[in-house]
Amino acid sequence: MSHASSLGSRSALPPENDPSAAWPDFSATTRPGAWEPDILGEGFSYTTLPLGADAEGELCATLVRHRLPTPEPEHAGTTAGSRLRAALDRLWPRPSSPSPAPASGTPDRKAGFVLAVHGWSDYFYNAELARYWTARGYAFYALDLRRYGRSLRPHHLNPGFTASLDEYDADLDAALHMIRSLEGPDATGICVAHSTGGLVASLWVNRHPGAFHALILNSPWLEMQGSYLVRYAAQGVVEPIARRRPRAKLHLPELDNYWRSMSRQAQGSWDLHPLWRPAVAFPVTAGWITAVMAGHREVSRGLDIKVPVLVLTSKTSHLGTAFDESMLHHDSVLEVQVVRDRSLRLGSEVANTLIAGAMHDVFASQPEPRAAAYAAIDRWGAGYLPGHAARADAVSP
Repeated sequence: MSHASSLGSRSALPPENDPSAAWPDFSATTRPGAWEPDILGEGFSYTTLPLGADAEGELCATLVRHRLPTPEPEHAGTTAGSRLRAALDRLWPRPSSPSPAPASGTPDRKAGFVLAVHGWSDYFYNAELARYWTARGYAFYALDLRRYGRSLRPHHLNPGFTASLDEYDADLDAALHMIRSLEGPDATGICVAHSTGGLVASLWVNRHPGAFHALILNSPWLEMQGSYLVRYAAQGVVEPIARRRPRAKLHLPELDNYWRSMSRQAQGSWDLHPLWRPAVAFPVTAGWITAVMAGHREVSRGLDIKVPVLVLTSKTSHLGTAFDESMLHHDSVLEVQVVRDRSLRLGSEVANTLIAGAMHDVFASQPEPRAAAYAAIDRWGAGYLPGHAARADAVSP
């Protein structure tokens, strides 16, 4: 079996309108500082952030950015590129977007920047989220962490593996160094982080109080399902294994429920890379789950995040071992009440917003809850993000 097959098999007969059939298994490493076209299409590009090497070989993170297209003069005719883009849009329509279209004219580049961080067994794929922020004048970036997504390489035998969440400090440091070299050292920074990425970002922002001006958490994984009692029990079983064999794979149920609620090849709305966001999540290793539980333990003791925090979750959870349609309208991964309870220990200024009908990734939900999530950011941003209210009004339908 090839290594690519061990990560997740491609469909033998993908739908004719599935763009992932043309996507490469692995992203090419860019030259230092160079930006290459990204699989998300027009306006998106990526650059590789080298992070040295480990026993398996090269390590890197990948920074994706979105830029609004430069308006063409009124007299300009169609080009081969614009005709190709129009043809591709007809073949592969994007998910219906509840977010407003970009404002006319040049956006206010003084708004600052956004850095998005993905969750477990995931990568950045949500072009709509990028367009929401760039429409409001922010420079948008997303980070694929080491051994994930665009940063995954054929020699990585354990996708997503880490033995310590502190390892991602280097990824975030490299991303912010690149962003601030482009946007300026004093630009307002907002971090938007999902699930396990929400845990990583919370711990990192707590240790680096000046790095961002605001933190938006999308269903952050702040505690084990059930309660801290489940974590205590799991630690006693897993930690001895992790000390001896951190890359040992745990034999856990293999479920595709969440993927089915997201992928357009199943019941979802999104085109997902079959290796970067496989139907069954990456194998869980003893070292990785121990690192996550150590992060949960730190959150349970209480953090002291100095910047305002917005936590977005579904209103309800629906956990199960078999897919059913209700998973399209509930969090099928985490117990949201546990998340909300733990979020109050992040800092002194934490707001929780419950999005009825949302999935685990609120920005990948059905159009109505997605629109509600974007509206919640607009309301919260009117108080905490300078000028956000005016920019939101400028792009409102």
